[in-house]
Amino acid sequence: MLRTVLTYGIVAGLIVGIPSFAITVLFADRPPLPYGMALGYLIMLIALSTVFVAVKRRRDDQLGGVIRFWPGFGLGLAISLIASLFYIAAWELALSITGTGFLANYTEAMVADAAKRGAGAAELAGIRAEMDAFWVSYRNPLVRIPYSFIEIFPVGLLVSLVSAGLLRNPRFLPARTG
Repeated sequence: MLRTVLTYGIVAGLIVGIPSFAITVLFADRPPLPYGMALGYLIMLIALSTVFVAVKRRRDDQLGGVIRFWPGFGLGLAISLIASLFYIAAWELALSITGTGFLANYTEAMVADAAKRGAGAAELAGIRAEMDAFWVSYRNPLVRIPYSFIEIFPVGLLVSLVSAGLLRNPRFLPARTG
């Protein structure tokens, strides 16, 4: 099982880490993309689809077509943890290459969005002050790394729950014979 966890975790980690790194480095000097968050979570979901594949293969190839919920869920969580570590490493590497210029770009985008909605000068100043305070703490890796972890791991948790829940039924996508 350790081999399965490592194999699928590394594959998921590379699928999520490489695009996340590339997007961060390529768009470092630009304001955040309006659809950037959706793109990021789509990449995470694609990468973590390896959880479903791993649980199904373990059920069909190693366990005779039957897997209980908790072992399937545990397998999914272990894979998600490894993928999360790759995601964190990719973000940290991208941040070390690009610096923290994105922080100012992100703040300016937040202020511009609020201004478009009709926010007054006091509200805009409040947003800027709130973001500046956040970025002070975010520069600390002991704060930043948990933030990165909670961006991806809940997606892995959800995929693990769904995968284990569906695949515990041996009639759901049964193994092909013949």
